[in-house]
Formats: sequence, structure tokens, C-alpha cells
Amino acid sequence: MADQVPSMVIASTAADDSAFEQHCSEDAMWTGSRLIIGVVTFAFAALGFAYFYLRSFNSDNLWRPHHVTAPTSTGTAIFAIVLASAALNAIGVRRLKRGLQIDWEVAGWVAVMGGLLATGLQIWEYTELGWFPGSSGYASCFVGWGALNAALLLGSVYWLETLLARSIRLRRALAEDGGAAISQLPPARLFRGSLDGATYFWWFAAGINLVFWLMFYVIT
Repeated sequence: MADQVPSMVIASTAADDSAFEQHCSEDAMWTGSRLIIGVVTFAFAALGFAYFYLRSFNSDNLWRPHHVTAPTSTGTAIFAIVLASAALNAIGVRRLKRGLQIDWEVAGWVAVMGGLLATGLQIWEYTELGWFPGSSGYASCFVGWGALNAALLLGSVYWLETLLARSIRLRRALAEDGGAAISQLPPARLFRGSLDGATYFWWFAAGINLVFWLMFYVIT
């Protein structure tokens, strides 16, 4: 009996350590996803500062000579697709929380396709420009915005695609524990934590696209 007591203490300590490590991993994932949003915000804030600085000074009337504007229809389509993709993923996540994993996977893959389409349109829009990048302040800022937005969308797509692939791998492993949607096993909990961060990031991407769509296509 005396030999069993230390074993029970060791087992209890190991369980506590495992629970603590799991909690730390989930907290790190939550914090990391929000820090990524903060870092990316600084990049777009720098572009926003350049936009309003050049626009306000308008040296030698070179901010937007001849009232040049990027193709409005293409820019509006990009914004609409990104917003729809973020909303569709969010709806899918709500379905996932109800245990409907297939519904989220379908919504997620459609969102991935939407993100790729928006990225392609953002790159293709460069071919529609009737001016050179250095021809004006507006042109320079717009070209910088296009590159940053394409990188933002590709990052969003990559994050969501990796979660979809992980969901497929976890489906069989977690089937007996209710699936990735409700399982309390460590892989399922980490998966849901990463998905929560990805969902916030998609809404962030949609918000960024709204702000710069207004800047480059509406108020100019």
C-alpha cells in the first residue's frame, strides 16, 4: 500500500502538468493569433499614413493628376468576395460548434476558393491600370496596397487551408470522442483554438479591404 501512494502522487502530478501545458498552448495560440493581427495592422497603417500624407500635401498637383482611379469594378469585386468569404467561414464555424463538421468543411473550402479568386483579381488588376506606379502619389500607394493585400489574402487562405487539411486528418482519430467540434482531447482543443484565430483574421482581412476600398475607390 505504501508503494502505491508515491505512484498515485506521481500520476496526479503528471496529469496536472499535462493540463497546464495544454492550457498554456491554447493561451499561446490565442495570443499569437491576435499578435499577428497587430503586426499586419502596422504594415497597413504605414500605407495609410503615406496615402493621407501625400494626399494632403498634393505637391505640384501630383497626388492624382487627371483624376486617375484604379478599376472600380474590379476593386469592388475583390472587396465583395473577401467579405463573403469571411462571412461564409464564420457561418461554417457556427455550424461546426453544433457538431456539423462537414458543413464547416464545405464552407471553408468555398472560402478558400474565394480567397484565391480575390488574390487573382488583385494581381490581374495591375494589368488594367492605365498609369505607371511612379506616375503619381495615388499610383504609388495603390501599387503598394495591391501587393500587401495579395499577401494578406494568401496568408488567410493558407491558414484556413491547413485547418481544413487537419480537420480531415482528425476526423477518424477523434470519431469516437465526438469529432473535432466537441472533443476535449488536446488535438481537438488546439484545432478549435487555431480556427478561432483564423476566423478573426479573416474578419480582419475583410475590414482592411473595406477601409482601403473606401480610400482608393470611393473618396480617392
